[in-house]
Amino acid sequence: MAPRSAQPEITQRNLRNGSKEIMDAVQNGKAFTVTRDGHRIGELIPLRRRRRFVPREEFSALSWSAPDISLDAFREDQDSTAEQGQGDRYAD
Repeated sequence: MAPRSAQPEITQRNLRNGSKEIMDAVQNGKAFTVTRDGHRIGELIPLRRRRRFVPREEFSALSWSAPDISLDAFREDQDSTAEQGQGDRYAD
């Protein structure tokens, strides 16, 4: 016998008849296993959303463990990149 999933199971019929409520639950982070004729056939899971902002406390904590940056090396990289854009590359 296959192991049972931790998420609630819904039948194909329940999905069809209660799609609005089920999709609202998925949008709010809930996942479901869909069954047909007693067999699990798929999963409805919320999409992972990327965070747009990092909380200040988390950024601060990560900054303390970040490697040191050589300002001289950074400036050299910036200067070499800026120099690449000089001139007309289509000129003879």
